[in-house]
Amino acid sequence: MYDKSDPRASLAPANAGSMLNQTGLVAEAQDARFYETAPQIDDATGKTWLHRGHNFLVAYTDAKPGAVLERTGQIDEYCVLFPKAGGSIEWNGETTEVAGFSIAFVPAGDSRVTAEGGEIVRLFSTRNDDLAEACGNARGYDTPRTHIPAFQPWPEPRGGWKVRHYSLDVAPEEGRFGRIFRCTTLMVNVLEPFDGPRDPSKMSPHHHDDFEQGSLALSGEFTHYLRWAWTSDMADWRDDQALEMGAPSMLVIPPPVIHTTRATGPGRNLLVDIFSPPRHDFSNKPGWVLNADDYPMPE
Repeated sequence: MYDKSDPRASLAPANAGSMLNQTGLVAEAQDARFYETAPQIDDATGKTWLHRGHNFLVAYTDAKPGAVLERTGQIDEYCVLFPKAGGSIEWNGETTEVAGFSIAFVPAGDSRVTAEGGEIVRLFSTRNDDLAEACGNARGYDTPRTHIPAFQPWPEPRGGWKVRHYSLDVAPEEGRFGRIFRCTTLMVNVLEPFDGPRDPSKMSPHHHDDFEQGSLALSGEFTHYLRWAWTSDMADWRDDQALEMGAPSMLVIPPPVIHTTRATGPGRNLLVDIFSPPRHDFSNKPGWVLNADDYPMPE
């Protein structure tokens, strides 16, 4: 259910076979408040917090100037978000300079991200077992989410493999939702920053049948509202939750939980939504995926 001013109101409604009222699908949300917990990694590169979903994970780093974040034998393509300062990415013998306030995608194999310092976010698939196992909530997925389809990467990019990067300095456009980019493994929506609290009369409660949503808070304060639908089996029933979270933090919302988020901070509130693999419904909206020319959809 979206307010009529929300671009997502134009998305096709859930189909009649929705999983919303099917039994046995209950999973708990996975929340992490990086600002009040110890990092999983604290070394010469800085401090890094790792938190996972079913198919994706986030590595949030408060990097020291010149920190080198290296991946050896990376299984698949991953994302690097430079919210403020920039850096460089080495892959396949070439170095690509990336300005601040940018998003980049790095192919599989060996790579090195050198950070100018400060906040840097890397997003990976959980097929990379070393990272998945290092997450603070690694045990939260010992019970498989059986109604989430097996992960399948999307087609290879046009023009072959290389480091691709895009500025986040994209002006809002009527009818377009956020700033959406995709690669073969991930879809990332860097939402427009929101100054001050969100209008409580224009919320957007909705659910997803078979994929998780990651909500990464980079600045501000938020309340995430979660509601588990009542099914015929009381074992599925849960009390509503209103999770108050500051920044930086990460929430993974399981399907088919009904959810909506309200920015509550008085200053600038910035969220990044994460999906893996990319969403078909967002991809089918003309102009929504800003790098769609580089990354084709499946047949």
